[in-house]
Amino acid sequence: MAAPGTPAPPTPIAPGDGLLGGRGGPPDSMPGAKQLPVLIRRKRDGGRLSEEDIKGFISAVVEGSAQGAQIGAMLMAIRLQGMDLEETSALTQAMARSGEQLQWPEAWHQQLVDKHSTGGVGDKVSLILAPALAACGCKVPMISGRGLGHTGGTLDKLESIPGFNVIQSPQQMQVLLEQVGCCIVGQSKELVPADGILYAVRDVTATVDSLPLITASILSKKAVEGLSALVIDVKFGGAAVFPDQEKARELARALVGVGADLGLRVAAALTAMDNPLGRNVGHTLEVEEALLCLDGTGPPDLRDLVTRLGGVLLWLSGHAGSSAQGTARIATALDDGSARRRFEQMLEAQGVDSNLARSLCSGTPAQRRQLLPHAREQEELHAPADGTVESVQALPLALVLHELGAGRSRAGEPIRLGVGAELLVDVGQSLSRGTPWLRVHLDGPALSDSQRRALQAALVLSDRAPFTAPSPFAELILPPTAAQP
Repeated sequence: MAAPGTPAPPTPIAPGDGLLGGRGGPPDSMPGAKQLPVLIRRKRDGGRLSEEDIKGFISAVVEGSAQGAQIGAMLMAIRLQGMDLEETSALTQAMARSGEQLQWPEAWHQQLVDKHSTGGVGDKVSLILAPALAACGCKVPMISGRGLGHTGGTLDKLESIPGFNVIQSPQQMQVLLEQVGCCIVGQSKELVPADGILYAVRDVTATVDSLPLITASILSKKAVEGLSALVIDVKFGGAAVFPDQEKARELARALVGVGADLGLRVAAALTAMDNPLGRNVGHTLEVEEALLCLDGTGPPDLRDLVTRLGGVLLWLSGHAGSSAQGTARIATALDDGSARRRFEQMLEAQGVDSNLARSLCSGTPAQRRQLLPHAREQEELHAPADGTVESVQALPLALVLHELGAGRSRAGEPIRLGVGAELLVDVGQSLSRGTPWLRVHLDGPALSDSQRRALQAALVLSDRAPFTAPSPFAELILPPTAAQP
């Protein structure tokens, strides 16, 4: 099928020269202290907020004239009453304009792509996909986050590699894109400051799961990157923000629709997050597994998701004639070593010693493990009965690892990079009683009885015949102007 039409460059979020455009600044209609309660009441009672109302609210948030209680009240009103597409688009635009915008050479426009995930267990896709896309001719200015709660963060995983520096200025990002084609960095305070403020309030006001607030948080950060195309991996299932696929589909459609309003080609993939993605969970263990995938091997479910998400991006940005052709190109980049070479270049360009980067990317799995932080102890769990592995529930596994130090409960807490788990079985395989099925890597004392019980309960066995596990990739929501690939 023919590639989608080439989109016009999106309208800049804020004017300015150089890599960072100027601040959008507060609009003339910024509400005073007396007007904010009126806006809160209007939304609380189910009314619509105008574009000027929303601009004024965001300006009050960033400028500091909105009290914390007022911000929390507005977010709860939005959580309970919702927002229509126009309101959500206005909120996204206002948040994006609250700070600076990255500026790139005009010749790069069609090359600039990115991927975002709503978070899962064992999700190391970004580590693989960014260099694979770079190997296919894209520029990937990936701004990622840290783990919070039971989900792991891309930045934390990369920082388990000694020397890797996620703090890069816009000027350094441009050099990285020129030399390597990709970078994975943290969000600076100059970019979308409104999101940082609102996210902190959402986290303590039970409004994290609001569809318009999620949509605006994700897309405001991506809007400032000046992208040609974006794919968002919307997780659903037992270890996802939305256990229900229909609710995840609602978010996916909102992301695609608001993206179109912003002039951004957004596709959203619905992917299952009941089982961990791949076999490894935990920071250094996931880096090891990402390297296996970059070797052209690794778990089939991980490779399938990487190649299919990448295929959609190559198609939407005009680098492939169809999604299937794009998938094949990503697979080739994994198999011929070009994606791994880009990963090595990215490591070195972002601060990793060149000898370490080379050894990691050329070494055996055993050699790689010695080069990365690893836990002091290992403990294996054994199958309690005969049966076929129906599933390995990701959430209880992640929660136990969180207790062992692999995650953080609040921003800034330290984490144990070597703590994690290796699945020794695949979903669908036959398993005999007493066979090891899980290897836990831990730094502290042995697992407690309650932790062992929780982990054993995560292994779900059935009496049906062995089967091939389905792909986690369930559905693709495309922008309105794109034909089905």
